[in-house]
Formats: sequence, C-alpha cells, structure tokens
Amino acid sequence: MTFDFNRHLSRENTWCVKYDLRQAIFGNPNVLPMWVADMDIPAPDFIIDALRQRLNHPVLGYTFRDTQYHNAIAWWYKHRHGWDIDTAWIDFCPGVVSGLSHTIRAFTKPGDVIIIQPPVYRPFFSTVTANNRKLVLNPLIENDGIYTIDYDLLEKQAAQGARMLILSNPHNPVGKLRSRDELLELGKICVKYNLIIVSDEIHSDLVFEGNTHFSIASLSEKLAAITITFSSMSKTFNLAGLASGFAIIPNAELKAKYAAELEASGAGMGNIFGFEALKAAFTPQGEEWLEKLMQHLDSNWELLSSGLARFSKIKVRKPDATYLVWADFRRTNLTDDQLNKLLIHEAGLGFSPGTEYGHQGMGFQRINIACPNQTIELALQRLDKIAHYLE
Repeated sequence: MTFDFNRHLSRENTWCVKYDLRQAIFGNPNVLPMWVADMDIPAPDFIIDALRQRLNHPVLGYTFRDTQYHNAIAWWYKHRHGWDIDTAWIDFCPGVVSGLSHTIRAFTKPGDVIIIQPPVYRPFFSTVTANNRKLVLNPLIENDGIYTIDYDLLEKQAAQGARMLILSNPHNPVGKLRSRDELLELGKICVKYNLIIVSDEIHSDLVFEGNTHFSIASLSEKLAAITITFSSMSKTFNLAGLASGFAIIPNAELKAKYAAELEASGAGMGNIFGFEALKAAFTPQGEEWLEKLMQHLDSNWELLSSGLARFSKIKVRKPDATYLVWADFRRTNLTDDQLNKLLIHEAGLGFSPGTEYGHQGMGFQRINIACPNQTIELALQRLDKIAHYLE
C-alpha cells in the first residue's frame, strides 16, 4: 500500500493545542509550531475506518476491554519488540502521565523519594511533586551530544532509601535508546535496593533503522517483578486525543495495587474509540504503515540535518528513536530567553525550549519532525532570518 505523509492538512480551528493555542503559548499566533509531540500527519485511514464502523451503531454506552484488545497488544509486543507478554499483565491507563500519577499513589507514600533522569519529559517533575513525593534528580551525563546514565550516583540515591525510578526509554527529549547492557546495569541497582521501575515507553515503536528497543521488564524475571511499563498507540499512530494507553505489569501483586488505585480514581473504564483504534492499529496493516512512517521521518531527518549544516552554531545528532530532535544552540552564547525570543518573534518558529526538561536543557531546543517535508523546508527558511546569530 502507498501512504501520503506529505499531504498538508490544516489543523487550525479544530481545538488543536499545537496550532490554536499558539498565541497563548508563544505570544505569536503565526509561529510554525514544531513543539508538542503529536504529528501533523493524518492517522491511518484503516484506523479512521474502524472508528466510523463503530459509529454505525448509535449507542455509545459503557464499554470494556475485550479479548481482541488484549490479544492485539500481546501480538504487537511479541512481533515488534520480541517480548512474549501474558494478556493477564495488561491494564488500562488514560495516558502515560495519568498512569504515572496512579502508580505513584499506588506504590509510594507522601514524602517518599522518586528518582528521575533529566533532561526529561516535563510531567515527570510535576507529577511527582503534585503528589507530595520528594523529587531526586539523577541527571544524565552529556558528552558531545551523547547521554549516559550516572550509575554511581544512582546507586547512592537508591541506597539512601529511594522508592521509585521513573525511566524514559526511548528517552524524551534526547531520543536515546538504552542498550540491553545499560538497562541490565540500571536494573541491577534497582533490584538490589528494591527500587520500583516505572518505564515510560510510549515512543518505543518509533525506532530508526539500525537501533533496537528493549523493554527493561523483558530482560529478566527479577526486573519484570519490579517494573510497571506504560505505553500507548497514541504517538505511533497520532491518536493522542483519544486519551487511551495501557500498562504492562507482570507482578500480580503490583498489578492488583495499580488496578485498585485506578478504580479508586474513577479512571479505569476507558474510551470506546481508544479501544477500537488500538485493535485496528496493532495489526500487520499497522506495522506496514509504521514502517513507511519511519522512512518518511528518516527523510525529514536528512532534510533537517543537511539544512542545519550551514549553521555552525547549531549541533544535532540523529535520535535513536522518537520523532524529536534535540538541537544544541549553546555555541550561540545566547541566554535561553534571548534564544527563545529570536526563534519565536524573529524567525517565527515554535520549538520546545530545552529548559522545560530541567536546567540540564539550557541552550537546547526540542524540534518535532513528524510533519510533511515542506514543514521542515519552511522551518529552515525561517531560520535564515536569524542566520547571523547561528553561523
């Protein structure tokens, strides 16, 4: 089948966060928005058709997750990720962020220490603190754009009584996939100190050729026993508005505690269209679409990286996974405030400021390349407006 990933689709006036809130977020309603992590690419037709098919029945009442739903997740994980999961391990979450919140409340108490690894997805910070837990940072070590884990510091933090580690794999925003050895080294520390691992793997399908994603829970029974894995079809197939994700929890005791917290919150029923979309997505047809999508994203990376090559003060590395590019502007010697003002008000570009991911993101911008090729070309043209700061 052929898929057109370059079709321009206006998203204005659709109550779209990415476009319709530009004035509120950037103070400029005309920026080219390349920030929030959804795609300017239509969801696949076969998923839209499945939703239309469900609408042929006019009653949209209370629903549940059927055998086909659970089997679709199990098939996808075995086929795409090499992880043979039991459908009894699967539970629901309205989204990864809400799943994190439920997990924090289920397995920790107010005042407990939770570790995150910045620069990292902003809700990791806020979800911990909003639930009255103590946030402890285990910053990644950056060397020429390559980010590694500080295992020595992590062990010290775990030994001091931390209760939970929230892992981003693939890592948002730096696009790093952890190798099997890296995950085993991290896991060894977590097992030693009984540190619960909450692994956000929502970008795990979006892996560039030559790289492999490993779910940490798949690497050993000991790691499976302490890990809650969250994911969704939302990033892969551009379905974030359906607010539908899932958790994989092999440890029956942990799963029961999670389920109880989910029920107590009243968020456990889910979304009838989210379930139908997942069953349509996690199929051979969905796999074919995903492989073509990754080819398109690869072409966008080539466009962006070749276009940025003329700007000596911007450095980028190809991400292992995700459609997010972590761009290093530190050589401009601009403050973050100066850089943001230039990008937004002179170049007309709406990226995600690196400081949103912790102070370790100072001097960086996160750029979303999940869009038509023309959007990348337009972004490069707009950067020319501030070229004298970048060359």
